[in-house]
Amino acid sequence: MRHVDMSTRATAPTAATSAANATRPTAAPGGSAGFGSLLNDVASEVAAYIQHGDPAGGAASALSAEGALLRARATGLIMDGTEGADGVPAPNAVVRPPQQQAFLDSIAPWARQAAQQLGVAPELVQAHAALESGWGQRPLRAPGGASSHNLFGIKAGPRWNGATGDSTTTEYVNGAALTTRERFRAYPDAASAFQDYARVLLDNPRYRTALNTGNDAQAFAQGLARGGYATDPDYASKLARIAGKLQGTVE
Repeated sequence: MRHVDMSTRATAPTAATSAANATRPTAAPGGSAGFGSLLNDVASEVAAYIQHGDPAGGAASALSAEGALLRARATGLIMDGTEGADGVPAPNAVVRPPQQQAFLDSIAPWARQAAQQLGVAPELVQAHAALESGWGQRPLRAPGGASSHNLFGIKAGPRWNGATGDSTTTEYVNGAALTTRERFRAYPDAASAFQDYARVLLDNPRYRTALNTGNDAQAFAQGLARGGYATDPDYASKLARIAGKLQGTVE
């Protein structure tokens, strides 16, 4: 089975830094007066930012670290759990565009179920869906133009009796990229797509080395590539990199 490679459409998550306001006095930790002062300062900063915008013209924000955290959350850019116990963003806080985070959130329940069946971390399944579908922005189409819900680029072979949809894809032959028209599976919903994805990997012995690899993104990606999941010679490295970003192990 060969699968569509839509990896060129995947947008790598970006890293953002929070600028600290060196002129603002530091609140005393622990005491209620210090906390109240800090809260008031942050609220004032955020209010001023909303009213006047970024005084640095967008190049760097004048908000404190705490204010930058609130602003990032308000714009949907920062994930939960990336701040420290003091409420300040951690140096390695995971930040990604809102569309990417919305996609990950939308597939999370099914990714967990498939991951449990495959013996891998949910982030690996989410990364695979992100790579193949361009973070959900370029899904394969079913007849009539509706989404096929095929987030993993699984082709419709002779044994497939379900709905299908044709789509243009890129295949690599002897290292050369060729554009072809192929037939892919179509599903009634995303849940069915994830169920079939897990079944494909479990039933095909070629993907045996990708199973039960836990959190090891490299092993999972290499197992899929060796099994012939895609013809792109860089497929394993692309998948492992996205998975590493979701796991927070790759910047």
